[in-house]
Amino acid sequence: MRSPFAVAGIGTTVYGVLKFVHATQRPVAGSADYDRILHDEHPAIVGLWHGQHLLAPFFRPRDLPYAALLSRSADAEINARVVEAFGISTVRGSGGRTDVKRSRVRRKGGARAVVAMRRLLANGTGICMIADVPKGTAREAGLGIVTLAKISGRPIIPSAALSSRHCIVESAWDKARIPLPFGRIAVVMGEPITVPADASETLLEEKRRELTIAIEAANSAAERLLGRRA
Repeated sequence: MRSPFAVAGIGTTVYGVLKFVHATQRPVAGSADYDRILHDEHPAIVGLWHGQHLLAPFFRPRDLPYAALLSRSADAEINARVVEAFGISTVRGSGGRTDVKRSRVRRKGGARAVVAMRRLLANGTGICMIADVPKGTAREAGLGIVTLAKISGRPIIPSAALSSRHCIVESAWDKARIPLPFGRIAVVMGEPITVPADASETLLEEKRRELTIAIEAANSAAERLLGRRA
């Protein structure tokens, strides 16, 4: 299943399914004016939880360049194919941990990925970044995203996107939601979060917690828009 032929075939199929799902979604009244927000703050870092990443292409303004951070694992190759089919470029590496002195992080390309994303932001490309760390604690932001905001000077937009029709992958660590056709979509974005260039480790930790609360608040607001208990 990891052969180039299989990856290409599965990626094309998933892209086609998501295009159909996208075409059948109805926006929920009260959702954020994400087109205006993302234009006003461009280039920004859009932060959202794992499990909602399949909906990210649904609210990206088509006229703005964006890149997404994906892991370097073989399993992520399919995700990369799908993301690139939507016109979003990819950066490969780990964005959750930023201690470049650790060989494990160097192997995952974490430091290199952060530098690549900083360069993209400087050149006018927005970044879509999943805030919680893969295989870590779901719905808890890692330091990678706030570090990127620090070194780039660009704001993080706490975001959430939910569809009323979905199936939950219960076996997944992040309880990923697979959107289904003919649903209603709610998109919520919080106030931009900035990180000073001279932020200390203590302030970075405070910003990480602030971001965690902000994304979770956006997620709860999206649930309420869909008429579900947050």
